[in-house]
Amino acid sequence: MTECVQVSTATETRDQAVALAAGAVEQRLAAGAQVVGPVVSVFWHLGKQGTGEEWQLLLKTTKDRYPDLENYLLDNHPWDNPEVCAVPITLGADRCIEWVQKSVEPA
Repeated sequence: MTECVQVSTATETRDQAVALAAGAVEQRLAAGAQVVGPVVSVFWHLGKQGTGEEWQLLLKTTKDRYPDLENYLLDNHPWDNPEVCAVPITLGADRCIEWVQKSVEPA
């Protein structure tokens, strides 16, 4: 098991997702990010089922940097209550894992 995680969230627009990604990488909270979309989401919100088109944002970081990345996403996300989830990266190429770890070391 590595000490890395993949963090996901979604936004209404591509530009919002790219802006969140750029800020997270610039602040060394994430080694890198991918913006995927549009994707269709089906969800419960305010007591009702909904469907919408969103842009998914996937970010790579370490468990140690996750709390700072989560705070950044919650503070800068355009939604009041965005989904922010992390899943462990259990396996990965050594060079990739090292890149994530070195990229998010505080300067």
